[in-house]
Amino acid sequence: MVSMEEKYIPGLEGIIASETNISFLDTVHGEIVIKGYDLIQLSKTKRYLDIIHLLLEDQLPTDEEKHALATRLKSYYEIPTAVMEVFTHLPKGTHPMDGLRTGISSLAGYDTTLDDRSKQGNKERAYRLLGGVPTIVANSYRILQGLEKIEPDKSLSYSANFFYMLTGRVPSDLEERVFDQSLLLYSEHEMPNSTFTARVIASTQSDLFGALTGAVASLKGSLHGGANEAVMYMLNEAESVGGLESLFYKKLFKKEKIMGFGHRVYMNKMDPRALMMKEALQELSIQNGDDSLLRKCEAGERIMEVEKGLYPNLDYYAAPVYGMLGIPIPLYTPIFFSARTVGLCAHVIEQHENNRLFRPRVIYSGARHTLPNGGGLRVNAENE
Repeated sequence: MVSMEEKYIPGLEGIIASETNISFLDTVHGEIVIKGYDLIQLSKTKRYLDIIHLLLEDQLPTDEEKHALATRLKSYYEIPTAVMEVFTHLPKGTHPMDGLRTGISSLAGYDTTLDDRSKQGNKERAYRLLGGVPTIVANSYRILQGLEKIEPDKSLSYSANFFYMLTGRVPSDLEERVFDQSLLLYSEHEMPNSTFTARVIASTQSDLFGALTGAVASLKGSLHGGANEAVMYMLNEAESVGGLESLFYKKLFKKEKIMGFGHRVYMNKMDPRALMMKEALQELSIQNGDDSLLRKCEAGERIMEVEKGLYPNLDYYAAPVYGMLGIPIPLYTPIFFSARTVGLCAHVIEQHENNRLFRPRVIYSGARHTLPNGGGLRVNAENE
Protein backbone atom coordinates (compact mmCIF):
# COMPACT_ATOMS: atom_id res chain seq x y z
CA MET A 1 0.00 0.00 0.00
CA VAL A 2 1.23 3.51 -0.87
CA SER A 3 1.01 5.93 2.04
CA MET A 4 0.83 9.73 1.92
CA GLU A 5 4.16 9.84 3.76
CA GLU A 6 6.07 8.17 0.92
CA LYS A 7 8.24 10.58 -1.03
CA TYR A 8 6.86 11.92 -4.30
CA ILE A 9 9.42 12.98 -6.93
CA PRO A 10 7.84 15.19 -9.63
CA GLY A 11 8.93 14.04 -13.08
CA LEU A 12 10.59 10.97 -11.51
CA GLU A 13 13.80 13.01 -11.33
CA GLY A 14 16.67 10.83 -10.14
CA ILE A 15 14.46 7.72 -9.92
CA ILE A 16 16.10 4.56 -11.31
CA ALA A 17 13.64 3.05 -13.79
CA SER A 18 15.71 0.35 -15.50
CA GLU A 19 18.95 -1.58 -15.41
CA THR A 20 20.66 -1.40 -18.79
CA ASN A 21 23.93 -2.16 -20.56
CA ILE A 22 23.13 0.24 -23.41
CA SER A 23 24.15 3.68 -22.18
CA PHE A 24 24.83 5.80 -19.10
CA LEU A 25 25.30 9.52 -18.46
CA ASP A 26 28.38 9.52 -16.23
CA THR A 27 28.23 13.02 -14.80
CA VAL A 28 31.17 12.31 -12.46
CA HIS A 29 33.62 11.66 -15.31
CA GLY A 30 31.77 13.78 -17.87
CA GLU A 31 31.14 10.93 -20.29
CA ILE A 32 28.15 9.69 -22.26
CA VAL A 33 28.84 5.96 -22.13
CA ILE A 34 27.52 3.95 -25.09
CA LYS A 35 28.20 0.22 -24.81
CA GLY A 36 31.38 1.04 -22.89
CA TYR A 37 32.60 3.84 -25.18
CA ASP A 38 32.42 7.61 -24.70
CA LEU A 39 29.99 9.03 -27.27
CA ILE A 40 31.97 12.26 -27.67
CA GLN A 41 35.14 10.35 -28.47
CA LEU A 42 33.20 8.19 -30.92
CA SER A 43 31.81 11.31 -32.61
CA LYS A 44 35.35 12.47 -33.45
CA THR A 45 36.45 9.33 -35.30
CA LYS A 46 33.41 7.17 -36.09
CA ARG A 47 30.30 7.46 -38.23
CA TYR A 48 26.62 6.88 -37.56
CA LEU A 49 26.76 3.39 -39.09
CA ASP A 50 29.42 2.45 -36.53
CA ILE A 51 26.99 3.42 -33.76
CA ILE A 52 24.18 1.40 -35.33
CA HIS A 53 26.37 -1.69 -35.32
CA LEU A 54 27.62 -0.98 -31.79
CA LEU A 55 24.13 -0.59 -30.35
CA LEU A 56 22.54 -3.55 -32.14
CA GLU A 57 25.48 -5.97 -32.35
CA ASP A 58 27.33 -4.93 -29.15
CA GLN A 59 30.61 -4.10 -30.89
CA LEU A 60 32.10 -1.64 -33.33
CA PRO A 61 32.12 -3.03 -36.88
CA THR A 62 35.05 -4.08 -39.00
CA ASP A 63 35.25 -2.49 -42.46
CA GLU A 64 33.59 -5.58 -43.93
CA GLU A 65 30.78 -5.52 -41.34
CA LYS A 66 30.24 -1.82 -41.94
CA HIS A 67 29.95 -2.36 -45.69
CA ALA A 68 27.51 -5.23 -45.12
CA LEU A 69 25.45 -3.03 -42.79
CA ALA A 70 25.26 -0.23 -45.37
CA THR A 71 24.08 -2.72 -48.00
CA ARG A 72 21.52 -4.18 -45.60
CA LEU A 73 20.03 -0.78 -44.78
CA LYS A 74 19.81 0.17 -48.45
CA SER A 75 17.63 -2.88 -49.05
CA TYR A 76 15.06 -1.28 -46.71
CA TYR A 77 15.06 2.24 -48.16
CA GLU A 78 11.85 1.71 -50.15
CA ILE A 79 8.57 2.11 -48.27
CA PRO A 80 5.35 0.31 -49.35
CA THR A 81 3.42 2.49 -51.80
CA ALA A 82 0.25 2.20 -49.71
CA VAL A 83 2.06 3.69 -46.70
CA MET A 84 3.27 6.65 -48.71
CA GLU A 85 -0.25 7.17 -50.08
CA VAL A 86 -1.55 7.54 -46.53
CA PHE A 87 0.21 10.91 -46.35
CA THR A 88 -1.79 12.22 -49.30
CA HIS A 89 -4.95 11.87 -47.20
CA LEU A 90 -3.64 13.82 -44.20
CA PRO A 91 -4.44 17.54 -43.86
CA LYS A 92 -1.76 19.71 -45.44
CA GLY A 93 -1.05 21.40 -42.12
CA THR A 94 -0.12 18.11 -40.44
CA HIS A 95 3.15 18.39 -38.53
CA PRO A 96 5.89 16.12 -39.91
CA MET A 97 6.14 14.36 -36.53
CA ASP A 98 2.47 13.42 -36.81
CA GLY A 99 3.10 12.18 -40.32
CA LEU A 100 6.08 10.17 -39.06
CA ARG A 101 4.00 8.70 -36.23
CA THR A 102 1.37 7.60 -38.74
CA GLY A 103 3.97 6.15 -41.09
CA ILE A 104 5.71 4.04 -38.46
CA SER A 105 2.40 2.75 -37.14
CA SER A 106 1.35 1.83 -40.69
CA LEU A 107 4.50 -0.20 -41.25
CA ALA A 108 3.43 -2.66 -38.55
CA GLY A 109 0.78 -4.07 -40.86
CA TYR A 110 3.47 -5.20 -43.30
CA ASP A 111 5.34 -7.27 -40.70
CA THR A 112 4.15 -10.86 -41.06
CA THR A 113 6.06 -11.89 -37.90
CA LEU A 114 4.88 -9.02 -35.72
CA ASP A 115 4.22 -11.24 -32.69
CA ASP A 116 7.82 -12.52 -32.66
CA ARG A 117 9.44 -10.76 -29.69
CA SER A 118 12.76 -12.61 -29.98
CA LYS A 119 15.99 -10.64 -30.03
CA GLN A 120 16.73 -11.67 -33.60
CA GLY A 121 13.23 -10.79 -34.76
CA ASN A 122 13.40 -7.37 -33.14
CA LYS A 123 16.87 -6.71 -34.55
CA GLU A 124 15.60 -7.40 -38.07
CA ARG A 125 12.75 -4.93 -37.46
CA ALA A 126 15.29 -2.41 -36.18
CA TYR A 127 17.29 -2.61 -39.41
CA ARG A 128 14.08 -2.33 -41.41
CA LEU A 129 13.13 0.82 -39.51
CA LEU A 130 16.61 2.33 -39.77
CA GLY A 131 16.48 1.88 -43.52
CA GLY A 132 12.94 3.17 -43.92
CA VAL A 133 12.50 5.95 -41.38
CA PRO A 134 14.66 8.50 -43.29
CA THR A 135 12.53 7.86 -46.38
CA ILE A 136 9.35 8.41 -44.36
CA VAL A 137 10.75 11.56 -42.72
CA ALA A 138 11.79 13.20 -45.97
CA ASN A 139 8.96 12.15 -48.25
CA SER A 140 6.03 12.41 -45.84
CA TYR A 141 7.05 16.06 -45.44
CA ARG A 142 7.34 16.55 -49.18
CA ILE A 143 3.94 14.96 -49.82
CA LEU A 144 2.34 17.12 -47.12
CA GLN A 145 3.92 20.17 -48.80
CA GLY A 146 2.54 19.16 -52.19
CA LEU A 147 6.01 18.40 -53.54
CA GLU A 148 7.27 15.46 -55.56
CA LYS A 149 8.89 12.62 -53.65
CA ILE A 150 12.64 12.20 -53.83
CA GLU A 151 13.56 8.57 -54.30
CA PRO A 152 16.48 7.20 -52.26
CA ASP A 153 19.86 7.22 -54.00
CA LYS A 154 21.67 3.99 -53.14
CA SER A 155 24.90 5.25 -54.67
CA LEU A 156 25.26 7.64 -51.73
CA SER A 157 26.24 6.85 -48.15
CA TYR A 158 23.48 6.42 -45.57
CA SER A 159 23.80 9.98 -44.25
CA ALA A 160 24.38 11.56 -47.66
CA ASN A 161 21.25 9.85 -49.01
CA PHE A 162 19.20 11.07 -46.03
CA PHE A 163 20.52 14.60 -46.58
CA TYR A 164 19.75 14.36 -50.31
CA MET A 165 16.13 13.35 -49.65
CA LEU A 166 15.75 16.17 -47.12
CA THR A 167 17.19 18.96 -49.27
CA GLY A 168 17.13 17.75 -52.86
CA ARG A 169 20.88 18.12 -53.25
CA VAL A 170 23.95 15.99 -52.65
CA PRO A 171 25.94 17.33 -49.67
CA SER A 172 29.53 18.48 -49.80
CA ASP A 173 32.06 16.39 -47.87
CA LEU A 174 31.89 18.78 -44.91
CA GLU A 175 28.10 18.88 -44.95
CA GLU A 176 27.89 15.08 -45.04
CA ARG A 177 30.36 14.74 -42.17
CA VAL A 178 28.59 17.34 -40.02
CA PHE A 179 25.15 15.90 -40.71
CA ASP A 180 26.39 12.36 -39.96
CA GLN A 181 27.95 13.60 -36.72
CA SER A 182 24.63 15.14 -35.68
CA LEU A 183 22.91 11.78 -36.20
CA LEU A 184 25.58 10.07 -34.13
CA LEU A 185 25.23 12.58 -31.28
CA TYR A 186 21.44 12.18 -31.26
CA SER A 187 21.62 8.36 -31.50
CA GLU A 188 21.32 7.39 -27.83
CA HIS A 189 21.16 9.20 -24.49
CA GLU A 190 20.18 6.82 -21.68
CA MET A 191 16.61 7.39 -20.39
CA PRO A 192 14.95 10.56 -21.72
CA ASN A 193 11.17 10.75 -21.88
CA SER A 194 10.82 9.15 -25.32
CA THR A 195 13.05 6.20 -24.43
CA PHE A 196 11.16 5.70 -21.18
CA THR A 197 7.91 5.83 -23.17
CA ALA A 198 9.17 3.17 -25.58
CA ARG A 199 10.24 0.90 -22.70
CA VAL A 200 6.93 1.34 -20.86
CA ILE A 201 5.02 0.36 -24.01
CA ALA A 202 7.37 -2.54 -24.72
CA SER A 203 6.94 -3.78 -21.14
CA THR A 204 3.33 -4.70 -21.99
CA GLN A 205 4.76 -7.00 -24.69
CA SER A 206 3.62 -4.58 -27.35
CA ASP A 207 5.62 -4.70 -30.59
CA LEU A 208 8.56 -2.56 -31.69
CA PHE A 209 6.48 -0.46 -34.08
CA GLY A 210 4.00 0.36 -31.30
CA ALA A 211 6.79 1.31 -28.90
CA LEU A 212 8.37 3.64 -31.45
CA THR A 213 5.01 5.16 -32.38
CA GLY A 214 4.60 6.20 -28.74
CA ALA A 215 8.18 7.49 -28.69
CA VAL A 216 7.43 9.76 -31.67
CA ALA A 217 4.54 11.32 -29.76
CA SER A 218 6.80 11.90 -26.76
CA LEU A 219 9.66 13.34 -28.79
CA LYS A 220 7.36 15.81 -30.54
CA GLY A 221 6.92 17.85 -27.36
CA SER A 222 8.71 21.22 -27.14
CA LEU A 223 10.32 20.20 -23.83
CA HIS A 224 11.96 17.24 -25.58
CA GLY A 225 12.82 16.87 -29.26
CA GLY A 226 10.71 19.79 -30.40
CA ALA A 227 13.10 22.18 -28.69
CA ASN A 228 15.42 22.26 -31.71
CA GLU A 229 12.65 23.70 -33.90
CA ALA A 230 11.82 26.31 -31.24
CA VAL A 231 15.49 27.33 -31.07
CA MET A 232 15.68 27.97 -34.82
CA TYR A 233 12.48 30.01 -34.89
CA MET A 234 13.89 32.07 -32.02
CA LEU A 235 17.20 32.64 -33.80
CA ASN A 236 15.39 33.67 -36.97
CA GLU A 237 13.22 36.10 -35.01
CA ALA A 238 16.31 38.18 -34.23
CA GLU A 239 17.88 39.89 -37.25
CA SER A 240 21.21 40.63 -35.56
CA VAL A 241 23.31 39.92 -32.49
CA GLY A 242 21.86 42.99 -30.85
CA GLY A 243 18.36 41.85 -31.73
CA LEU A 244 19.06 38.43 -30.23
CA GLU A 245 20.35 39.99 -27.01
CA SER A 246 17.28 42.20 -26.77
CA LEU A 247 15.00 39.20 -27.39
CA PHE A 248 16.70 37.16 -24.67
CA TYR A 249 16.48 39.95 -22.10
CA LYS A 250 12.80 40.48 -22.90
CA LYS A 251 12.10 36.80 -22.42
CA LEU A 252 14.03 36.76 -19.15
CA PHE A 253 12.15 39.83 -17.89
CA LYS A 254 8.83 38.13 -18.69
CA LYS A 255 10.11 34.89 -17.10
CA GLU A 256 9.57 33.02 -20.37
CA LYS A 257 11.42 29.79 -21.02
CA ILE A 258 14.27 30.13 -23.51
CA MET A 259 14.58 26.90 -25.46
CA GLY A 260 17.92 25.17 -25.90
CA PHE A 261 19.23 25.79 -22.40
CA GLY A 262 19.32 23.61 -19.33
CA HIS A 263 19.12 19.86 -19.05
CA ARG A 264 17.80 17.52 -16.39
CA VAL A 265 21.23 15.84 -16.21
CA TYR A 266 23.75 18.51 -17.34
CA MET A 267 22.81 21.07 -14.72
CA ASN A 268 26.04 22.99 -14.17
CA LYS A 269 27.84 22.69 -17.48
CA MET A 270 27.39 22.62 -21.22
CA ASP A 271 26.00 19.48 -22.80
CA PRO A 272 29.17 17.93 -24.36
CA ARG A 273 27.18 17.09 -27.49
CA ALA A 274 26.33 20.78 -27.87
CA LEU A 275 30.03 21.62 -27.88
CA MET A 276 30.58 19.25 -30.81
CA MET A 277 27.77 20.90 -32.76
CA LYS A 278 29.14 24.34 -31.88
CA GLU A 279 32.44 23.33 -33.46
CA ALA A 280 30.53 22.04 -36.50
CA LEU A 281 28.71 25.38 -36.75
CA GLN A 282 32.07 27.14 -36.70
CA GLU A 283 33.28 24.98 -39.61
CA LEU A 284 30.14 25.61 -41.64
CA SER A 285 30.37 29.35 -40.94
CA ILE A 286 33.88 29.41 -42.40
CA GLN A 287 32.86 27.35 -45.43
CA ASN A 288 29.83 29.57 -46.12
CA GLY A 289 31.56 32.83 -45.29
CA ASP A 290 28.73 33.75 -42.91
CA ASP A 291 29.09 33.62 -39.14
CA SER A 292 25.90 35.54 -38.26
CA LEU A 293 24.15 32.49 -36.77
CA LEU A 294 27.24 31.55 -34.79
CA ARG A 295 27.60 35.05 -33.34
CA LYS A 296 23.93 35.14 -32.34
CA CYS A 297 24.23 31.75 -30.65
CA GLU A 298 27.35 32.78 -28.76
CA ALA A 299 25.64 35.97 -27.58
CA GLY A 300 22.70 34.01 -26.25
CA GLU A 301 25.03 31.52 -24.60
CA ARG A 302 26.84 34.33 -22.73
CA ILE A 303 23.61 35.92 -21.53
CA MET A 304 22.17 32.68 -20.18
CA GLU A 305 25.36 31.77 -18.35
CA VAL A 306 25.55 35.17 -16.63
CA GLU A 307 21.84 35.70 -15.95
CA LYS A 308 20.62 32.18 -15.20
CA GLY A 309 23.66 29.94 -14.79
CA LEU A 310 22.32 27.78 -17.62
CA TYR A 311 24.27 26.24 -20.47
CA PRO A 312 23.38 25.06 -23.99
CA ASN A 313 22.02 21.58 -24.61
CA LEU A 314 22.40 19.74 -27.91
CA ASP A 315 19.33 21.37 -29.49
CA TYR A 316 20.73 24.88 -29.12
CA TYR A 317 23.60 24.26 -31.54
CA ALA A 318 22.12 21.44 -33.62
CA ALA A 319 19.35 23.81 -34.78
CA PRO A 320 21.63 26.42 -36.40
CA VAL A 321 23.74 23.64 -37.90
CA TYR A 322 20.63 22.29 -39.62
CA GLY A 323 19.75 25.86 -40.58
CA MET A 324 23.09 26.34 -42.31
CA LEU A 325 22.66 22.98 -44.03
CA GLY A 326 19.45 24.29 -45.61
CA ILE A 327 17.12 21.82 -43.93
CA PRO A 328 13.49 23.01 -43.40
CA ILE A 329 12.81 23.74 -39.73
CA PRO A 330 9.76 21.40 -39.40
CA LEU A 331 12.12 18.49 -40.19
CA TYR A 332 14.50 19.08 -37.27
CA THR A 333 12.60 16.96 -34.76
CA PRO A 334 11.89 14.15 -37.25
CA ILE A 335 15.65 14.05 -37.95
CA PHE A 336 16.25 13.77 -34.21
CA PHE A 337 13.86 10.83 -34.08
CA SER A 338 15.42 9.18 -37.11
CA ALA A 339 18.83 9.36 -35.44
CA ARG A 340 17.43 8.10 -32.12
CA THR A 341 15.65 5.16 -33.79
CA VAL A 342 18.66 2.90 -33.21
CA GLY A 343 18.82 3.75 -29.51
CA LEU A 344 15.09 3.25 -29.09
CA CYS A 345 15.25 -0.12 -30.83
CA ALA A 346 18.13 -1.21 -28.59
CA HIS A 347 16.08 -0.33 -25.50
CA VAL A 348 12.98 -2.16 -26.73
CA ILE A 349 15.06 -5.25 -27.52
CA GLU A 350 16.59 -5.13 -24.04
CA GLN A 351 13.16 -4.61 -22.43
CA HIS A 352 11.70 -7.63 -24.23
CA GLU A 353 14.73 -9.73 -23.28
CA ASN A 354 14.36 -9.09 -19.54
CA ASN A 355 10.87 -7.77 -19.09
CA ARG A 356 8.99 -6.49 -16.09
CA LEU A 357 5.72 -4.64 -16.65
CA PHE A 358 5.92 -0.99 -15.56
CA ARG A 359 3.13 -0.36 -13.06
CA PRO A 360 3.92 2.52 -10.66
CA ARG A 361 1.59 3.81 -7.95
CA VAL A 362 0.42 7.29 -6.96
CA ILE A 363 0.02 9.49 -3.94
CA TYR A 364 -3.67 10.38 -3.96
CA SER A 365 -4.41 14.05 -3.29
CA GLY A 366 -8.11 14.09 -4.20
CA ALA A 367 -11.21 14.14 -2.03
CA ARG A 368 -12.98 11.11 -0.51
CA HIS A 369 -16.75 11.02 -0.17
CA THR A 370 -19.26 8.78 1.54
CA LEU A 371 -22.56 8.06 -0.16
CA PRO A 372 -25.79 8.46 1.86
CA ASN A 373 -26.88 5.27 3.67
CA GLY A 374 -23.46 3.78 3.12
CA GLY A 375 -24.03 3.60 -0.62
CA GLY A 376 -26.46 0.68 -0.32
CA LEU A 377 -29.54 0.29 -2.55
CA ARG A 378 -32.88 1.33 -1.11
CA VAL A 379 -35.36 -1.50 -1.19
CA ASN A 380 -38.97 -0.83 -2.21
CA ALA A 381 -41.11 -2.85 0.21
CA GLU A 382 -43.88 -3.26 -2.35
CA ASN A 383 -41.48 -5.11 -4.67
CA GLU A 384 -39.93 -7.43 -2.09
